[in-house]
Amino acid sequence: MRILFVSVEVAPFAKVGGLADVAGALPKALRRLGHDARVIMPLYRMIEEDPRWTIVDTIDEFDVEMNPHWTKKACFKETELDGLPVGFIGTDEWYDKSVNSESVYQPGGIQHLFFSQAVLTAMEQLDWIPDVIHCNDWHTGFIPLLMREKHPATWDHVASIYTIHNLAYQGEFGLDVLDALNLRRDLYNSEQVEAWGSVNFLKTGAVFADRVNTVSENYAEEIQTPRFGCSLEGLMLHLHRQGRLSGILNGIDMDVFNPEKDPDIPAHFSTNNLAGKQDCRSKLLQEVGLPDIKGAPLFGVVSRLSSQKGMDLMLKAAEAMFSLPVQLIVQGLGDPALATAFSRLEARYPNNFRFVQRFDAPIAQRIYAGCDGFLMPSAFEPCGLGQMIAMRYGTVPVVRSTGGLADTVFEGANGFVFEHLDPSEFLGAVERVRNAYQNPDTWRALMLNGMEADLSWDSSALDYAKLYGEAVNSRRVRRPVTV
Repeated sequence: MRILFVSVEVAPFAKVGGLADVAGALPKALRRLGHDARVIMPLYRMIEEDPRWTIVDTIDEFDVEMNPHWTKKACFKETELDGLPVGFIGTDEWYDKSVNSESVYQPGGIQHLFFSQAVLTAMEQLDWIPDVIHCNDWHTGFIPLLMREKHPATWDHVASIYTIHNLAYQGEFGLDVLDALNLRRDLYNSEQVEAWGSVNFLKTGAVFADRVNTVSENYAEEIQTPRFGCSLEGLMLHLHRQGRLSGILNGIDMDVFNPEKDPDIPAHFSTNNLAGKQDCRSKLLQEVGLPDIKGAPLFGVVSRLSSQKGMDLMLKAAEAMFSLPVQLIVQGLGDPALATAFSRLEARYPNNFRFVQRFDAPIAQRIYAGCDGFLMPSAFEPCGLGQMIAMRYGTVPVVRSTGGLADTVFEGANGFVFEHLDPSEFLGAVERVRNAYQNPDTWRALMLNGMEADLSWDSSALDYAKLYGEAVNSRRVRRPVTV
């Protein structure tokens, strides 16, 4: 099949979260299966200026008609990533402000409407029309609608897949969104693009796509409930009943996350020779300026600072954790109140805690490789890649039983699990880690179970290929779009 994967972030070009890792790895796995998978993303300024990439002009300039009164100029450029064709949509505004990954997401929705329209227009200019277009998260939610409303002659036979990486981020804007693309205002109804008084990008993608999926089986079930449905649980339950909603667990790029050859860690190691793991631990402690407390496991966190990620729960349990004792390194950006609390915690516990308040991919790799345990006490977690990366590096995860965490981490086998958002339960899991850490044989088994797990995209890519086939078949019978 011809598969076009559309995302506003793709690793290693631009990475804010797990979506970028998926966009950089899944298409490569699909190509290994023999599919002609390609990726398309915005041409951010930092990509154009990065000397690592050889980017060639494919279409110097083409018109993107937003509405009869507004046409934007765009360009299309290309490169290759390990044999994967990657296309870039460029224009004279919006993307110029993105000088690093932290600045990829600018306020507003108009740039995402432009990108959606430009993707379809560019493929028409190139005369490369896929069998399946795979859209991701709210930023691309209008593509399935535009295929049917604005480009039916070219795109009506093309199947659309819409992946929800996090239902909490939906893209909610006013009615002028429809006017910007000269779309019918009667689409603004509760069965199509409207939700709770706004034009909802995520809902639009889910309604108009042939198939909708989330990034783990457990999360696909959770979002059909009021607790996790973010006010769209009715739609998710309906999609499930129609047979249009499913869950496919993410994988990780086993070549990128590889302790045997990772260029960002100070020593390499494998399941056959774990000596380098201890070297990584020692160098990490030195890098962040923590003493080596004998018998204290070193925990790591690489995360957005938010209550969704359980950072507030971790703060409540911190004092008791450090008294066990344990040591902890948190790297992340996000909620200013949480950042302030972590800074104060570092001042109070200089021998136990370090807060790395910046986006820094290389040090994240050293945290994964150098720590003994990895904390993910999330309130909800659609899939989670951190626990998988940690296991790949022999770092034992501690997770709450939710979403993809429940699908990948199992108590006493490859990690430790707690059930409720309760500081005492979380602390109990940390204590179980410390106890296991005192027994070298038990700890080695935990590490090896994680390192030897098949965390690759190979199995999930087969599941996606099956999903694509279902979507293609559904287009052949021209299923009418309805909620």
